Amino acid sequence: MSEENENIQFQLTDDLIEQVELFIEQENDKELKKFLDEFHYADIAEILDELNLEQAMYVIKLLDSETTSDILMELDEDNREKVLKNLSAKEIAEEVEELDTDDAADIIAELSESRQKDVIAQIEDEEHRAEITELLAYDEDTAGGLMAKELVKVYETWTVAGCMRRIRGQAKEVTRVHSIYVVNKEEKLVGRLSLKDLIVAKSDQKISEIVKVNVDYVNVNENVEEVGRIMAKYDLEAIPVIQSDDNKILLGRITIDDIVDVLKEEAEKDYQMAAGITGDVEADDSILELTRARLPWLFLGLLGGIGAFLIMEGFEGLFTGEAVVLFFFTPLIAAMAGNVGVQSSAIIVQGLANDDVRGSVNSRLIKEMLLAALNGTILALFLFLFVWAVKGEMLVAFAISVSLVAVIVIAGLIGTFVPLFLNKRGIDPAIATGPFITTSNDILGILLYFLIAKSILGI
Repeated sequence: MSEENENIQFQLTDDLIEQVELFIEQENDKELKKFLDEFHYADIAEILDELNLEQAMYVIKLLDSETTSDILMELDEDNREKVLKNLSAKEIAEEVEELDTDDAADIIAELSESRQKDVIAQIEDEEHRAEITELLAYDEDTAGGLMAKELVKVYETWTVAGCMRRIRGQAKEVTRVHSIYVVNKEEKLVGRLSLKDLIVAKSDQKISEIVKVNVDYVNVNENVEEVGRIMAKYDLEAIPVIQSDDNKILLGRITIDDIVDVLKEEAEKDYQMAAGITGDVEADDSILELTRARLPWLFLGLLGGIGAFLIMEGFEGLFTGEAVVLFFFTPLIAAMAGNVGVQSSAIIVQGLANDDVRGSVNSRLIKEMLLAALNGTILALFLFLFVWAVKGEMLVAFAISVSLVAVIVIAGLIGTFVPLFLNKRGIDPAIATGPFITTSNDILGILLYFLIAKSILGI
């Protein structure tokens, strides 16, 4: 596909979908292929996502494997699963042979174990087959599960002239050459070169004389989130993957496009957890799947509401005379506790994700306590003036205001401590935001509110 075609502005419309459907209905293969050739493969994937399975399969069968292999990678996961089920092992093998090893391994990993074996057996390129098999052995959440085997590698003993001749053949197999990796005779990573380094060097110079030995790398078992953090920190377009820190045998490389996809998935997962949704679900999933993902946290919220009811029932005697106004400020206290807790936890979770959280837990808690006390005092002063002006009861206004400060401070401490605690225990701290923090702070906030108010009012 030409670069010109790849840059065409694309907007999915009903008319465009209808045009494709019409070509399919008329079995006008020539015009359909000509029409789709104008679009980038990612745009074609978006079109196929809107077609039914039979129509999508028609297009997949029509286009060449070089194009459809890229389309498969861009399809919605559920639609890709359906398409793969309708392709034979031989047809899937033809598709993955056109892909880089990391993408090919991702496609095959979505199949059942028996189909994986069938597809791998149909791959004709023995080297490609062996590399895909190697990648499938790694955990998908590690650098090994994310890396590609395609890279440009040279030996430190080569001359610049010899290196230039040899890398031409290697570069044909690599979509983008970000760096040239230098290894020794034991295949251990020594450093890297840029194309500029080679171009400006003298042809008789040894690679060992111009190699840059300070190179960032990750070991094959590194968690993908840590890989993403390193690449973001050092602004890397690609990073080499080695066997281990002690044994620096070069195994592959991870490119920025792969890590962006991973970080996007992690962000979506954290967002869902913060919203009180467990599991990886989408808007188009079945009602049963969506219910299973949402119900646990909703049930937690229900228990929290029951807990708040029991607390309020225990302080039923407060709701008499001048103190009856306390009842009407209960939602405000609960809401402030929940909001402050979510704010505090969200900042900590974000800091943990970006590796920006420094210092001891105690220093974090002290800082949050001071911050919450300042915010709480400002809000409480406003609330005191409002209650006093509206109800004319200074002592009641004072009780509500003092309670608000205490509730905000406690909520801030809980919102800070819980994600730090979960992170120390190896649990995703994103679970601390949303319903978990909101519910716990609602209950604790209401209890604290009534205890302080009862103490001040002497009821």
